[in-house]
Formats: sequence, C-alpha cells, structure tokens
Amino acid sequence: MPKLNASTTYYILETAGSLFFSIIFTVNMVYQVTMVDLDPLQLVLVGTMLESAVFLFEVPTGVVADVYSRRLSIVIGYVLIGAGFVLEGSIPRFGAVLAGQAVWGLGYTFTSGATQAWIVDEVGEEQAGKVFVRGSQAGQVGGLIGILASVALGSIQVNIPVIAGGALLVGLAVFLALCMPETGFKPLPREERSSWQQMGHTFRHGLRLVRGRPRLVNLILIGLFFGLYSEGFDRLWTAHLLEDIGLPALGGLKPVVWFGIINLVGSLLVLGGSEAARRKLNPDHPPTAIRTILASSLALVAGLLTFALTRRFELALAAYWTIRLARNLTYPYYEAWLNRRLESSVRATVISMSGQIDALGQITAGPVMGAIGRSVSIRAALVSSALILSPVLALIGRAARLEQEEPLQPEPAQD
Repeated sequence: MPKLNASTTYYILETAGSLFFSIIFTVNMVYQVTMVDLDPLQLVLVGTMLESAVFLFEVPTGVVADVYSRRLSIVIGYVLIGAGFVLEGSIPRFGAVLAGQAVWGLGYTFTSGATQAWIVDEVGEEQAGKVFVRGSQAGQVGGLIGILASVALGSIQVNIPVIAGGALLVGLAVFLALCMPETGFKPLPREERSSWQQMGHTFRHGLRLVRGRPRLVNLILIGLFFGLYSEGFDRLWTAHLLEDIGLPALGGLKPVVWFGIINLVGSLLVLGGSEAARRKLNPDHPPTAIRTILASSLALVAGLLTFALTRRFELALAAYWTIRLARNLTYPYYEAWLNRRLESSVRATVISMSGQIDALGQITAGPVMGAIGRSVSIRAALVSSALILSPVLALIGRAARLEQEEPLQPEPAQD
C-alpha cells in the first residue's frame, strides 16, 4: 500500500485517534464510578498506575523513537493502548482497571514524543506549529463524532464503548503500519544500535541540552505544575458532578447521556475557540504563544476554583467548559514553544522528558488529592488542585523573560 502525505497522515491520526479516545473517555469515568464502583481514592490510584507507567517508560521509549524509528514506536504504542482499554472494559474489577491503565500508560509512552518528533521532521519546524493547530482542530471534529457514538453504545451498556474504542485503536495501528511515511528521520546504522549504549548516549545528550538551556528547564517546570494539578481534576470531576452537585432529573436522562451532552457542548466550544485562535494567534511566534498560554492558564485556575466551589449545576457546567477550552488552547502552543531550537536527533527524547516530569507531578499529587477526596470531600480535593496549579502563572512570566534573553546558538556537540 502506498504511503500517504505526512500532513494528511497526521490529520488522519489526530482525527481517528481523538474519535476512538472520545468513544472511550465520554463514558470511561462513568463506567469506573457506576459499574466498577470505585471510591475517590481508588479513582485517583487508577490514574497513578497510568502515570507511574508513563514515568517509568517515557524516556526509554522516547530514546527508541530517536534511535530506531518514529513510525515503529507509534504503531507499537497504539497496539498497547488499545489492548489496555479492551482489558479494562472487559473485566469490571479494580485490579483489571489498574492493569489496563498500566498497559495503556506503556503504550502512550511509545507515542508521546515520537508523534510530535515525527511530524516536525517530516514538515519542518517552520510549518510544525500550524500543523499542530490544524491537527488539534481535526482531533476535535473526530472527538465530536466519538461522543455521539459513545452515547449510543453506552446506552446499551456502559462498558461497551471502552471495549469498542480499544479495538478501534488497534485497527488504527494497523493503518499506520501500512500508510505512514517516514522520510525526514534517519535511523542510526544497524552496527551502531546493537546495544543500550547508544540509547544511553542519546538520553545523556538530550539531558545535557536541557540543562544548558534555562528556557527548556523552565518549560519543563511548567509541565510539572500542569501534572501536579491535573490528576485530581481528571479523576474526580465526574464523581463531583454525580455525587456532590447532582444531575438534573430532566427527561429522566441516564448519566451516560448527560455526560455525552456535556462533552459534546464542550467539544463544540473548544472547536470554535481553537479556530478563532488559529486565525488570530500564530503558534510559531514565541511572544504570541507565551501570551496565549498565560491567558489560558489564568482561565484554567479561575475555572477550577469555580467548578470546585459552586453548588449550582449550570455554573459548574460553565466552569467545566472553561477548563476544557483553556486546556485545549494551551496544548498546541506549548508543544510549538517546546519544540523550538531542538535538533532532530534528541527531539523525541527531550519531549519525552517533559512528559515524564508531567507524569511525576501526577504521581506525586494524585494520591494526595484522592486521600483528601476520601477523608474530607471531593470538593476540597478539587480546590487543592486549583491552588497547586497557580504557581505556573509566575513560571510562564519567567519563561517570557528567558525567551528574550536566550541567544540563538548552535546545539551542544554530541560526544
């Protein structure tokens, strides 16, 4: 089968991946709360298992992508991710959910860093920011379709979308193996990749590059704070709506339908917001990217506090949608900012380091938020998540200064 254009493949990957993940995630937390009957601490421990796998394997798999093949790494990743969700949805037990999250986390590390590094190598740094934003928009369209499919399947039984989405992700891996091009990446000669020594060399070079760039150090610290806050919110917002605020008895709608509506409206808002941002905000212009990330982070902190403290369903929805929009606006601009001035040979490794720090933040703060949710209240855990995020505003301001001070310089020479 002939290979597709790189940008086209990336847009298909983002669309299909978001569609299949949306099928899963629209009901996944409802499945864990209602069918598996997890409490707040268990909900967060599920996420801790996921992030622990990411933390352990993020850099090693990133090095694999730099030394061997971006495409191979991505294909392996989607096979594992899909298998993890099939396992989780097939056995509604806490242990099976934990195991499924571990497999998913391992698979994610094969795609994290490798996907971004692959498309940057294929289209070039100058076009990468625009491709990231377009890919994000394509993913949002896929996500909308996935929500509708998830509600339809979940109305039959709430675990069916989890199993179906996992199987479709495995199918996506087969498509990528057949159609994904890889022309911009030059793997090391076979005689140079016969042991772990070259992987260690690539990792050390990436680490030295980060240490020598205050801008990169600061960016990775920003990723740490995003990780510290996110696990508590991601794992507890569904339980907060179900148990603390309550869903309206409008038309006798099932929870899966309510969450389908909530996610559908949120996705439409994100789609419109990202299109407006694409037209006016250039992700490849560092000052614009910084201002966008700062504004989105301010909105995120405000939305988190409002969502945690309000007792009104409609205000909680508005706050949740604000959080969704802010997070989705931040991601492509952060990715473009992080990728600036990175040489191809260590790009996936450096991006993976950022992902590992994010995972460390989630592993560190997640169980604490879960314990607060169990011993105090879910509301208190969500307030704590908002407060943990707030220092990121000062870090973004510092990053803006470092961006201006860092001179254009050649990359550090490899050993």
